[in-house]
Amino acid sequence: MLKKSTAAFMIIAALLCGSLLTLSVTGYSHVFGQAAGEGITSVLQATGLQAKESKKLGTALDLIESNYYETVDRDKLIDGAVNGMMEALGDPYSNYMGKETAAQFEESIEGSFTGIGAEVSSDNGKVVVVSPIKGSPAETSGIQAKDVILSVNGESLEGMELNAAVAKIRGPKGSKATLKVQRAGSTEPLEFVITRDDVKLETVYATMEKDGVGVIEVTQFSLNTAERFKEELGKLEKKGMKGLVIDVRNDPGGVLPIVIQMAEEFVPSGKTIVQVEYKTKEREVSKSKGSSKAYPVVVLMNKGSASASEILAGALQQSAGAKLIGDNSFGKGTVQTSFDKQLQDGSLLKITIAKWLTPDGTWIHGKGIKPDIAVAQPDYFSVAPINKTAILQYNMNSADVKSAQTMLDGLGYKPGRKDGYFDVGTKNSVKKFQSTAKLKVTGIIDAKTAEALELSLIKVIQDPVNDNQRNKGIAEIQKEIKAAASKK
Repeated sequence: MLKKSTAAFMIIAALLCGSLLTLSVTGYSHVFGQAAGEGITSVLQATGLQAKESKKLGTALDLIESNYYETVDRDKLIDGAVNGMMEALGDPYSNYMGKETAAQFEESIEGSFTGIGAEVSSDNGKVVVVSPIKGSPAETSGIQAKDVILSVNGESLEGMELNAAVAKIRGPKGSKATLKVQRAGSTEPLEFVITRDDVKLETVYATMEKDGVGVIEVTQFSLNTAERFKEELGKLEKKGMKGLVIDVRNDPGGVLPIVIQMAEEFVPSGKTIVQVEYKTKEREVSKSKGSSKAYPVVVLMNKGSASASEILAGALQQSAGAKLIGDNSFGKGTVQTSFDKQLQDGSLLKITIAKWLTPDGTWIHGKGIKPDIAVAQPDYFSVAPINKTAILQYNMNSADVKSAQTMLDGLGYKPGRKDGYFDVGTKNSVKKFQSTAKLKVTGIIDAKTAEALELSLIKVIQDPVNDNQRNKGIAEIQKEIKAAASKK
């Protein structure tokens, strides 16, 4: 059994988080192509289809080719049939990828890409963001986990098959994708104009903070992540690290064996890291072959922490005594199998084959993992972008005004209210910002002022000083270091 990664299947491909397990099983799609209309019953029966099933498929194909008023693309029909079977499962993590998409998917496991940089899945006909990728155009533009992408460049994605939707979103470097997004808590759709760019997949970032607190951020679990994690962990330990913060916020998941290797750095030998439950109810229990650390560990997570991130969080919480800090996690508790060689035409099937459970047997699917210490980020971290086509001015009342007030407040200009009414206090705050930003001082929010507000806010959000969750994680480790020192 060869296990593969879903990696960051970012908008440049059919993005679905979770670990991929490639099994040696006979595939079907190439057989469809051989058999339809030419002894289809005997050939398809050999692959497990009953006579009436194979006859129905062959008859439908013949009827379409014979009677449709235009020439049909036979390969497109076969791909459509396979897509239809996958969609009938009603599982957002099981899907079919054509040759081109499958090739991009395989490349995404190890390389860098051009796109907007967000992992998505399909849920009841809706394209849902699992997580934006660190440093990607999607993240810097303000795309968030759980956002529903309604349209791209004016074209609706409602009910569109995921691969087709992704094809609409991706594009060459430097091109623009205008996304309409529905976000929980917003009455009106939000608009994001995102310039596609190269998205690099460095997955591990480490820093040493004061008092010997190390911080390692993991952006996804790719094929080299365990090696990189161990390397950075070793560097921090050599510098005298006394406690560690592991940050898996907005990490959409990845390779199952990789997260197990990383968990073994902290979970004592013999203790459970994860359980995988198959259709037969048989469970495969992964137990640690590693050892515990003498220093305290906390894990930062949020609603964009999914799949392998949740496996790590659950393992370290339940089997290594680590505390979880931040928001409730995404809630993705299934494992997918990738079938690529079997189809023999470069296409790929990804099928959910099991559940994964935390060490104590909990299935977190659809629920996520609750933090031990809940910490919310400042409200400006999740503020909606401002509609650049409208001009905001005194005496107006709208959601865009509310967003602008939230941004001004986060930037320190203190409008005095954040309820959406553009009063004198808001006007004065706008003037102060425009003066600082060297814009024409009008007290009116036009497209240039709105863009300047958003760019200024991004810098504030990216400054670790303003990261409540990170600060709390570091403070918690500092407290535990002091407590341990007092016992000596």
